[in-house]
Amino acid sequence: MPIANARMYSVTPAAAADWKAVFEWAMRRAGLDWEMIDVAPPAPIADLWARDDLGAVMMCGLPYSQRTPKPTLVAAPLPSPPRYAGRALYFTDLVVASASPHRTLEDTFGGTVGYTLAESMSGGVALRAHLAPFRTEARPRLYARSVGNLIHARGVIEALAAGTIDVGPLDSYSHDLLKQYDPDVAAQVRTIATTSAVPIPPIVATAALGDSELARLRGAFRAAARAPELVEPMARLLLSGFVLPAPADYDVLTAIQRHGAVSFEEL
Repeated sequence: MPIANARMYSVTPAAAADWKAVFEWAMRRAGLDWEMIDVAPPAPIADLWARDDLGAVMMCGLPYSQRTPKPTLVAAPLPSPPRYAGRALYFTDLVVASASPHRTLEDTFGGTVGYTLAESMSGGVALRAHLAPFRTEARPRLYARSVGNLIHARGVIEALAAGTIDVGPLDSYSHDLLKQYDPDVAAQVRTIATTSAVPIPPIVATAALGDSELARLRGAFRAAARAPELVEPMARLLLSGFVLPAPADYDVLTAIQRHGAVSFEEL
């Protein structure tokens, strides 16, 4: 039986509960009796994405674009804050500790850069690509050292608060959700730069779904924005709805990865 999971944006237990409410509503509406499973950190999220029984699982767009065969796209979230302009996009916020003296990204050069996972789009690849233009022959190294394996947004914030790193990346939607669900944690950092927008992580399936099942599931996610019983969880999740993206939308992520091919050890 296919499984469902929304770990990517379950930034707190309360957020996880709201995602569960939305996903379970969609599955009920689609007439699908699937299990919503928990895969909590520190369990590697890549292990989840490698499974062949995904029915409705949020997946980073980069591994989606690189997996063969590609998973089936089910839907993509539409974040409601104004900076997303009603589009299925997101950014990487480059943040420092709230008490840091750094005001610009350039101020952090010479210090320590942190990242979640080198292969993460928002937590690694987008950061490297954003930093690449700052490297020159006169300044081939931007940072004295790098600290990785921070796993997720909280790991980045904890490292900044502890002074372990000077700057780190946050998936913008995760960042906005933390401001909503855990403002005390979010207040420990502030944004000094933001990358260009890229397609937001989609909800995908790797299980062999019938055409009718897939159509019902896609329709259910599209209908979530109009469901009276989902008004409150959707509002808390800063969601205006879901759309169906095109597979080609995510090809740009592989190009960005190539552009930022330099390793963190070389930054």
